[in-house]
Amino acid sequence: MHIKTTKCNRFCLVASVMNQEVFSHPEAQASFEALFRSFDPEVQFQYFKSFRRIRISFSDALAAAEARLRLHKTDFNGKEMRLYFAQSVHIGSPRLEPPKPEKQFLISPPASPPVGWEQAHDATPVINYDLLCAISKLGPGEKYELHTATPTTPSVVIHVCDDEHGGDSSAPDDSDLDDKPRPPRPKIIQTRRPDYSPEVKQ
Repeated sequence: MHIKTTKCNRFCLVASVMNQEVFSHPEAQASFEALFRSFDPEVQFQYFKSFRRIRISFSDALAAAEARLRLHKTDFNGKEMRLYFAQSVHIGSPRLEPPKPEKQFLISPPASPPVGWEQAHDATPVINYDLLCAISKLGPGEKYELHTATPTTPSVVIHVCDDEHGGDSSAPDDSDLDDKPRPPRPKIIQTRRPDYSPEVKQ
């Protein structure tokens, strides 16, 4: 099990600076660094302009604590500067372990199945033969009640549609139409292109 913990780095401060000049002007950088070199001459700086943050690494933890105590929420070139101790994230295991076997199916492409795994067979579909038999006995215009109404649920009733030809046995069947030759399809006549006569230039 990986245990994620956050630990405070006593040798490093992170400065939140709203003044953008410290990231682009050497004079402003020198003035900013002079504030912290008075606590530790060997202090090092890392500028992160996109985040408006500056990482300040000290060689002595007491110097970092004193700098944070005296310079936190102080004014720098008309803007407030805030200092925080940097935090480092530690994971229980120093190496990246593979996921658990039950989680490996989420990998694409998936890994080999575990030992003893068998593919599940699809269940046999349930067919209500009584319902099919009752529907087959219905005639045109009849109805069959599948579910009787209750005080809280409606009834379900199947209505059989009437015959399209009104029960006339002399009406042509689809099988009869297949035996007879079908009339040829009309040919599509394309629109004639108008005659083109080039203009005679004088």
